[in-house]
Amino acid sequence: MDINSYMAEVGQQARTASRAMARVTTAAKNTALQAIAEALENARESLLEANRQDLETGRNNGLDAALLDRLELNETRIDGMIEGLRQVAALPDPVGAITDLNYRPSGIQVGKMRVPLGVIGIIYESRPNVTVEAASLCLKSGNATILRGGSEAIHSNQAIAKCINQGLQAAGLPTQAVQVVKTTDRAAVGCLISMPQYVDVIVPRGGKGLIERISNEARVPVIKHLDGVCHVYIDRDADMQKALDIAFNAKTQRYGTCNTMESLLVDAEIAMRVLPRLAEKYLAEGVELRGCERTREVLPDIKSAGEEDWHTEYLAPILSIRIIDGIDAAIQHINQYSSQHTDAIVTENYAKSRKFLTEVDSSSVMVNASTRFADGFEYGLGAEIGISTDKIHARGPVGLEGLTSQKYVVLGDGHIRR
Repeated sequence: MDINSYMAEVGQQARTASRAMARVTTAAKNTALQAIAEALENARESLLEANRQDLETGRNNGLDAALLDRLELNETRIDGMIEGLRQVAALPDPVGAITDLNYRPSGIQVGKMRVPLGVIGIIYESRPNVTVEAASLCLKSGNATILRGGSEAIHSNQAIAKCINQGLQAAGLPTQAVQVVKTTDRAAVGCLISMPQYVDVIVPRGGKGLIERISNEARVPVIKHLDGVCHVYIDRDADMQKALDIAFNAKTQRYGTCNTMESLLVDAEIAMRVLPRLAEKYLAEGVELRGCERTREVLPDIKSAGEEDWHTEYLAPILSIRIIDGIDAAIQHINQYSSQHTDAIVTENYAKSRKFLTEVDSSSVMVNASTRFADGFEYGLGAEIGISTDKIHARGPVGLEGLTSQKYVVLGDGHIRR
């Protein structure tokens, strides 16, 4: 297979499909989403069998536990994909909505209309459920998409692609509106990010190395986050039970996700009360603890945390802990070391919660809630295309609105400029 020719053909087909998708009705898009959900329901066994092939290959190739966790499909995750499709079908369609329509002194009306971005290229690793999440959001927002999953998930992604194709056909939509790249050749990625004539935006989802490469080499705009160095700060005015529950859940609910807490900050005034209890819970779950010098005075048996730990997204049962002198020190630490993904405070003090919300510069900032809620599904977006820590266009979980742009519309009645 000639990769350049293949990817150029995929790009041309996506561009043609994007023009058709821009005029598709909401009803037709929803019909396609429901049909894809039905196709997934009917293909459970073939999906699980394809995934078993990928898992076996992954184990043989030495994939670590975090990557295998992301790669795995099971009944619950298939249920989640189906529910995500149905939720997206139930969401309002942003395309065509006109807002801010106002009369100008000249008599014209000026407003803004939501429009699709066009063709979205999505590059991701391991997680085959991203194929469905990405396809559903791109379809509902009127875009065409080119999906390039990791080679480790090739069988799972192609099995899912068949279901998507069936759903598009059932709704009478162009099957090229969602194309899953069939080759595992890494050169396909280089082609995809270098086709501005066909691709309007790239969304990379994966490890820091992949996203840095895409950001550095892409010739089209990129929506991205590099990593998820997320924090929970337990304030001296925290409710103790809430603090224990939130800090434990934020780290242990799942290890291999970008919204998992990687660093825990604790106010010095309550460190002796909270840390031994938390450490007991973490160690029972097999979490390796690393602490600053002050933390190790409270927990002498844990490892020492170095400067690199505060920058690290572990994606594993490892947690760095630092004792902090109050909220200002906590905010300073977070703004220095956070990846601007998700950071949380546990406190019953309203003024401190407002200060934290205002001064922490991250795409999601939380009060008395686990960082694990930083997710499009939990935010009511139905699904997400990814998390953006950029400050232009889209920030935080990117759902339907983040996959559209706006154009000015002007309504007149024979008006001319004088």
